[in-house]
Parts: sequence; structure tokens; C-alpha cells
Amino acid sequence: MHVLHLDSGRQMRGGQYQVLALLEGLRAAGHESVLLARDDAPLAARSRERGFVVEPLGFRRFASRVRWTDVVHAHDAHTHTLAVLAGARPLVVARRVDFPVRDSLVSRWKYAHADFFIAVSQCVNRTLLAAGVEPSRIAVVYDGVEPRPVEAAGSRVASLYSDDPGKGMALVRAAAERARVEVHFARDLDSALSGARLFVYITSREGLGSAVLAAMAAGVPVVASRVGGLPEIVVDNETGLLTENDPDSIAGAMRRLLDDPALATRLAARARARVEKEFTVDRMVCDTLRVYQRLLAC
Repeated sequence: MHVLHLDSGRQMRGGQYQVLALLEGLRAAGHESVLLARDDAPLAARSRERGFVVEPLGFRRFASRVRWTDVVHAHDAHTHTLAVLAGARPLVVARRVDFPVRDSLVSRWKYAHADFFIAVSQCVNRTLLAAGVEPSRIAVVYDGVEPRPVEAAGSRVASLYSDDPGKGMALVRAAAERARVEVHFARDLDSALSGARLFVYITSREGLGSAVLAAMAAGVPVVASRVGGLPEIVVDNETGLLTENDPDSIAGAMRRLLDDPALATRLAARARARVEKEFTVDRMVCDTLRVYQRLLAC
């Protein structure tokens, strides 16, 4: 099978890590992939390093490549539009965000012209259904993460730095002051998890939360917002703590895990076991392949 992947991301975020994992999984299963991405994007560089064919994202390049492909997979909203404008078929569109689909003529046209949607969670699935997408054109495929080495519990309370006000840095800072702890805001996930005693992920919206899955895979206890798809991966009081988005609630959850190391260790172990069972890269790749094969069988 030949798959053409489209991604317009400028940064290496959760979606781009999933694209890279999918490329590797498809290659291991004997399928060929080509990635069209921004030439200066980290995903393009990392994919080239791993030996994948990567070309600049653009309409002309896309039109020349689409002739040989069996499936086109658009991994974000911008490339969804590009693929529909070019008349690409069969077209699979990944949707990772949980905000409502815009109710406009352009959106209705765009969503009507995709053959299939991959929703990253049941929460995202509901937004597609609310937009009028038929259930038969949607599959939920959860992110997959690789197991990470479990380090001895560190000393840092870690969170991710973000310029996006919806990602909750201000709330985390206010909660840290109430909890009397210092939070280390890291610009990349590996730095955040290295030496972390606790990972705090606060956001106003979230399709799933691949950063939380990575923390769970690394055996780092998690405090996360009770929003979007996060409750689908974090089972409150079993694989982490879910919190409302207010400083007192967040501070209380942080202090609870910091003051009870046995609880933190127990939740982290259960979280890692759940990731190893339900949120593996192999499962993500297999579920995605089933979508491709279903389309090609039509």
C-alpha cells in the first residue's frame, strides 16, 4: 500500500509525534509512505533522519504525488482543506481537537468531501457527530506511545511551557503558590519528564492528551484537567488525579500526591500498566491500517 501523509505543523507537538510513529509502523508492516510537510518543520527533519521520503507541502507537489498513492491521510485542518481542493480520494482526515466544527458553508463542504475521519478520542468523535458526520465515516483511534524507562522518583513538579493561554500555565502557577511548591515549566516533553516527581497538565480543551500518555508510560504520576478526552485516559483515583480548572482544586491534587508517596507510586504503576495494554503504538498503527483497508475494499 502507498500512503501519502500531509502535515502542516510548524512544531513537534503530539500530532507530529503520532505521524512519525505511524510512518515507522507502516514501514515495519511493509507499506510505503511519503510525507508532505513544511520544509523547515521538525517533523520533516526527523522523518528524513529515519529514511522517509519527505517533500515540501504545496498544491503542485501534492498534485504530482497523489497520482501514485492508494490513500491520502491529512493530519490537520489545513491539509484537510488542501486535499479536498485537490480532489484527493480516498481521503482520511485525522481530527485531534475537541472544539466544535465551524458551522459554515465552507466547513460543511469540506467535511462532506472526506471519505473517513479518524477521531483521537470519543470526545472528538462526538464533535464530528454533532457536525453531521455519519457514524459510518468515523473511527476512534487513540494515540499510541512507546514505553519509557521508569526513573527513580525525582524532586521536580513538572509542567509544559506554552504561549497558548488555553493551556493553563497561569492556573498552574496560581496553584503552585497555594500548594507551596515550585513548578518547572519545560519547553519539551523529554525535559519535563526527566527527573519529575509529578506531571501537571492543565488545559481548557483537549482532544486526548498525548503528553499525559507519555508521562503515564514513564511512570510519572499525573494531575490533569477533567476536560475533553483526558478522562478517557486518566481514570480518577486509579491512574492519576483529575481536577477542576481552579487553583484550589489543582493545588489540592498536587499536595495529595506529594504528601502521599505510596499513593503516587500506586497510581503511576497502574497508569503505566494501562498504557502498555491500551495505548501502544502497535495498536494505533493496526487501527489506522484497518481504516485504510476498509476504504480500499469499498
